[in-house]
Amino acid sequence: MLMTLWLRLGAFLGKTLLWLLGLGLLGWALITAWFAWQHRGPVSAQELIPDGEAAMTQDIIQTAVRIVDQHRDNTRYLRDAHAKAHGCVQAEVQVLPDLPNYLRQGVFSEPGKSWQATMRLANGNAYPQFDSIRDARGMAIKLLDVPGKQLLSDQTHRSEQDFVMFNHPNFFVSDVAEYRQNVAAQADGKKVMAFFPGWDPRTWQVRHLFIALKTLSPAPPSPTQATYFSVSPYKFGEANAKFRVMPDPQSCAPYSLPAQNQKLPNFLRNALNQQLSTDRVPACFVLQIQRQDANKYMPIEDTSIEWSENDAPFQTVARINVPAQDFDTPALNLQCDNQSFNPWFGLEAHRPIGGINRLRKAVYEAVSDYRHARNAEQ
Repeated sequence: MLMTLWLRLGAFLGKTLLWLLGLGLLGWALITAWFAWQHRGPVSAQELIPDGEAAMTQDIIQTAVRIVDQHRDNTRYLRDAHAKAHGCVQAEVQVLPDLPNYLRQGVFSEPGKSWQATMRLANGNAYPQFDSIRDARGMAIKLLDVPGKQLLSDQTHRSEQDFVMFNHPNFFVSDVAEYRQNVAAQADGKKVMAFFPGWDPRTWQVRHLFIALKTLSPAPPSPTQATYFSVSPYKFGEANAKFRVMPDPQSCAPYSLPAQNQKLPNFLRNALNQQLSTDRVPACFVLQIQRQDANKYMPIEDTSIEWSENDAPFQTVARINVPAQDFDTPALNLQCDNQSFNPWFGLEAHRPIGGINRLRKAVYEAVSDYRHARNAEQ
């Protein structure tokens, strides 16, 4: 009798599990089909500015300034993001000598041209935390002595082209409206509300939460061993494109980085110092672009969407060489801290486009002015 009871209970549990598995697979298939239906081409090749974006931008500026105040160092006001640098290093960016005509745009218009540049490598957080903590990692490149009219009318004294990237291909918000809600919640210490702003499931941003969790990845062995993405799109001549910088070890002498003590708070700076300063070994990268195909789902206004390489592969337009150098000195670190990197510092041929880039134009300027003014008072 007892044996029969156990057998029936086992059969019931087995059928229940099969039903649950079937329902789970059906739900997954329906969600996948819905996502594919919602995210299909064609898309606009032009910017689409929503109503109220200017007001939302002003709200975000106030929140960003509040974050700068919250994360103030003992004596200095830091950036509202990517506050902790591993170092600013000098680099050479050389356009490919055999670049096809359709890729000869802006600073890449002259095959074989070499640009001197400054490269900043940093963690993503607004607070200078241990490098071992899961975080985004950033790279900013500033090409120097770039001729031509600058995008910003109040920056005509500049002669540079900036590229700002971090080590994940898509962002955890879609647009300015989502960014305002997300960053305000995080500034208030309500991290759960950043992705679950209310009880209505329609407002939940589960997919974006998973993007954020992937973005907060373990630290690479060295900043020179990560791949960095522009995330948001830019003009590339008449085309729209995203940028990527990835390691190119084949173009440099073979090098094996000695194991670093990852328990140290600044081990990524130590790794960079080990390669460039102690071992005197250069680091090499390739700079690539991915041009938009508007017939595919490659939107301009949604930075949470990764443009598929199956729809548009990345193409190399330049090689980057970071020579052996001494960069980790008090004077150079202060100079690095005072540097401003902004995707709007540059030429019309590489004008930032899309909502997040329009937001950057206002926020970067406001935060930079506030930070430098406060630091000048110290």
